[in-house]
Amino acid sequence: MRKGLFYGLLFTSPAILGFIIFTLGPMIASLVLSLTDYNVFKEQTSFIGFQNYSRMFSGEDELFFKSLGVTFYFVILRVPAVIILSFCIALLLNMNVRGRAIFRTIIYLPSIVPAVASAMIWMWLLNPDLGLINSVLSWLHLPTSNWLYAENSVIPSVVLTTLWGIGSTVIIFLAGLSGISKQYYEAIDVDGGGWYSKLRHITIPMVTPTIFFNTIMTIIGSFQVFNEAYILTEGGPNNQSLFYVFYLWRTGFRDTEMGYASALAWILFIVIMFFTFIVFKTSKSWVYYEGGERT
Repeated sequence: MRKGLFYGLLFTSPAILGFIIFTLGPMIASLVLSLTDYNVFKEQTSFIGFQNYSRMFSGEDELFFKSLGVTFYFVILRVPAVIILSFCIALLLNMNVRGRAIFRTIIYLPSIVPAVASAMIWMWLLNPDLGLINSVLSWLHLPTSNWLYAENSVIPSVVLTTLWGIGSTVIIFLAGLSGISKQYYEAIDVDGGGWYSKLRHITIPMVTPTIFFNTIMTIIGSFQVFNEAYILTEGGPNNQSLFYVFYLWRTGFRDTEMGYASALAWILFIVIMFFTFIVFKTSKSWVYYEGGERT
């Protein structure tokens, strides 16, 4: 028993040490810094307690609530879009058609394109004057848009750019769909049911664990959006795309207020944990497993 425990700890020690050194340690350090006025260019750092948190919630920092609202709006738009679109694409790619492997590769490839390259492509596509999308809309005599350069369309436009890289989510849905036994579909055929009955009574219930996982990961990723704001919009126009993580980065690395930025990071951690907890609690009523057991 002890020998097995020793070898178990020995082989897991790299992961354990990596977590302690590179994750748990920095988290504790940021928690301590969030209670100080640490600034890179200040000679002394003072303990100020919860003043950083008071600064956020008292309204002294107007951009805190602004960035939080922008991020919530982004999450509300992106999460359903990613889940629904990924699931629909996965259903199509799960069909037994010629060239299925090629189509799967095409869908997945954009997810491995570097963020900067992808952003540059979308900046060109969404350019109001010379962009391909507006050119096509004009050719079709449809109304055009300012996309990333208008306050009312910047967030939907950023959501559109993120849908480019949903390949990994589609692959996970495909894995869930491939695990559904064909016997269930054959039973529907015997009963005279069609594609809708198969989708409603077999596919969706059997793939709810995969939907649950992808929802959790999409929520976390959406709250942590940064590249799009940094490369595409820089928080504009008029702070309408000032995403929370971008504001956190700007506070810490441009304004060098590391103490306040650490407090911002912990608020983000709490927000993500809260919504993850909500999804976990509600999953008991909609996530089903093959044996009929609920989460």
